[in-house]
Formats: sequence, C-alpha cells, structure tokens
Amino acid sequence: MNHSEGTFKSVDGLDLFYQAWLPEEPPKATFAIVHGYGEHSGRYLNPVEYFVPRGYAAYAFDHRGHGRSPGDRGHVNRFSEYLADVQEFLKLVRAAQPDRKLFLMGHSMGGLVSLMYAIHHPQDMDAVIASSPFLGIAVKATGWKVALARTLSNILPAFSMANTDLHSEDLSHDPDVVSAAEQDMQSHRKITPRWFTETVAAQASALEHAAELQVPLLIVYAGGDKIADANVTPLFFERVAHPDKTIHVYKDYYHEIFNELGKEAVFKDIEEWLAGRV
Repeated sequence: MNHSEGTFKSVDGLDLFYQAWLPEEPPKATFAIVHGYGEHSGRYLNPVEYFVPRGYAAYAFDHRGHGRSPGDRGHVNRFSEYLADVQEFLKLVRAAQPDRKLFLMGHSMGGLVSLMYAIHHPQDMDAVIASSPFLGIAVKATGWKVALARTLSNILPAFSMANTDLHSEDLSHDPDVVSAAEQDMQSHRKITPRWFTETVAAQASALEHAAELQVPLLIVYAGGDKIADANVTPLFFERVAHPDKTIHVYKDYYHEIFNELGKEAVFKDIEEWLAGRV
C-alpha cells in the first residue's frame, strides 16, 4: 500500500494532521476514519491493514487537541468544532477520491462525532459506520463531579485535569494493545470541564435526533464495554428511522473492537456489509 501524510486547515486556521493509505490499484471505495478521545489516527492500522489490501482507500486525521494536531489536549470550546473539522476533512477526501463511494467510520468519541455529522450532513457521505460509539458513559460520574464540571465549564472551561476514569486495561483483552496504549506518547488522558459538558450535550442530542439520520448505518459495538455505555447504543439504533440499518454486538469484547482479540470477526462483518454497497 502507499502511505502519505499532510495537513489541512480547519475553519479557524488550525493545521490538522492527516494520513492516507491507498491500495496499489484504483480503490473501489474510501474510508474516512474518525478516531476516539485521547488517541490519534495512527492507532487504526488494524482496519487499514485489513481493508486497504482488499481494495479500499483509507484516510484518517487527528482531532484538534489530539495526536499530531495542535490545540489544548482534550479540550474543545464547542462540540460543533469537531463536526466542522470533519467537514473540512471530508472535503479533502472527496477531492482526492471524487469518484469513489465514501464511508464515514468513527470509533468511540469519533463514533459520536460521525453519527452527529451524518444526522446534520447526510449529503457528504454514502453511509456511516460507528464502532462502540460514545453515546453514553459507562462509568457514571457522581453528582458532585457533574455539578463541579458544569460550574467550571462556565468559569474555567479549559482547566486541564487527568481523566482517572479511563484505564488502559479496559480498551482490549490483548495485553500488547494495553501495553502499547500505556507507552503511546501521542495519546493523552487529559480532560477539561468544557469538553465534558459539550460531549454530554452531544450524546443527548444524538439520541434526540436519531430518527433524522438519513444514510445507511452500520453499528458494531462491544458488549463488554467499560468505557462507552453499551446499553445506549441499541437504543440509538432503534430510534433510527432509515430502513437500511444494521447492528452487530460482540458480547465479551472490550471497547476497542478493532484492537481486540477476535477483531477479524468485526472486520469480516464490516466487509460483508460493504459488499452490497460499494
């Protein structure tokens, strides 16, 4: 495969990092990958190495405040900034692959971003794939923590704190994945009050507007998730009114199903779903 890197401009002038992987032959379709909170595009080599040799192009970028992109770690002023960044990213992908079907694929927070984007901008993609979407928080914050976060969101929105509720061992059963996550210098565990309040509001909005989703949908999610609330995902799915929708749950998998033991089963299900849509 052919690999390249570059940057693109956000609407507010940030140089956001992206990378692309292309098959040797002209691609039959394109993935636009949106990563999760605290991580970066470089952690998606497993789906890249599965799908690119099978004829798909893959593009991924680092969110603002993540990976090799600029911005305060783990901070966002408004959740809509993530959506605006995806819009600029998809312009880049469409320009590079104008004649290919485009599948927006997001994991965790990236799944929430992708679903929100698909609800509001269905014309920009051919379908959306959400992996363990962060539609709810598995570890419920205590009432005083939520109240404090809401207060700080107004007076100290960018106050940076360590996210002590996120544990590497909850990402995957694969010890190599856990070890790599612990040592990954491009990942972070920072969180700000504004990021928390904006993300919770986005989760509520996604559920409220799920029926408005007007593109084909595939959801693949972890049944043993300790990070994203696995009970909310089927609720979102049920509310989607579009007839072309599919959901798969992987009963004992942890959050990062693309990095889990048995990830090949996930990729096979995605591949079979794509077969009738490329």
